[in-house]
Amino acid sequence: MNYVELLAPDFSLILLGFLLCRYTALNRAVWEQAEKLVFFVFFPVLLFHSIVKSPLDLSATSGLIMGGLTLAASGIALTYVLPYLPWLGARLDRREHAACAQIGFRFNSFIALAMAERLAGPEGLLLIAVLIGVCVPIFNMAAIWPMARHSQTNFGRELLRNPFIIATVSGLLANLLGFHIPNWLEPSVSRIGAGSLALGLMAAGAGMRLGSMKEAKALSVAVLLIKHMLLPLVALFLSHALGLSKAQTLVLLAFSALPTAPTAYVLAARMGYNGPLVAGLVTLSTLLGLLSLPFAIALSTLRPWT
Repeated sequence: MNYVELLAPDFSLILLGFLLCRYTALNRAVWEQAEKLVFFVFFPVLLFHSIVKSPLDLSATSGLIMGGLTLAASGIALTYVLPYLPWLGARLDRREHAACAQIGFRFNSFIALAMAERLAGPEGLLLIAVLIGVCVPIFNMAAIWPMARHSQTNFGRELLRNPFIIATVSGLLANLLGFHIPNWLEPSVSRIGAGSLALGLMAAGAGMRLGSMKEAKALSVAVLLIKHMLLPLVALFLSHALGLSKAQTLVLLAFSALPTAPTAYVLAARMGYNGPLVAGLVTLSTLLGLLSLPFAIALSTLRPWT
């Protein structure tokens, strides 16, 4: 498999967004509005549509769901435990850790959907939608919890206002209840979904910036190591342990190595934390995705297929 050819279309859109934001009149102020449009409208529509358009066979995807939940729990546990490690804990600022912990387990949903379809076609899109559906609420709760605890923000209100949680939970419920989008509405919904991928990837590129990471070197290395090396190895182990199919293994491994969510710095800044530091980690994680995604996809070849 030619990984450069596979990843090039998505990362070229990220690069295009970066260049447009830095060197044209389409500056950061423009892309902030584009991010809001994708975050609150386009992407929730894509998530909902991806989940409801194909009947969800829980028995067939139960192994993948278990793998996704276990992977999520592993990432959260590994990042949460960092301040309690004997050598590392003394070097970490607890408030900065609260803001940066999310880098170690959250993922870029725009790249997830684009990658899954490229790797495994419509089946891959449905499988990644299932993972997004079960993991987004958990990851958002895990991202918000330490910051809410430190800043004494209303934890429940932050969750209920998150459009990804609303879209994924309602999509799963609609699928299980047998709801289908009417035929006359399908073309419009599909076009919104297609537009969200391109615009979302470009917005992720426009948001890339290296913040002041010198003050948190140990924390930065730790969360990025968890995200881009340890979690793919955990995913490989889970694919063996749960006996996942070839497509499920490929999607779970790609899911484990995705760059972190570009909205992580928005969340941190909105809750009063060090936005530039988180933005720098998001940027570096996006660049590291060029290495970790091929690494994770290559790991899938270690599974013996009959």
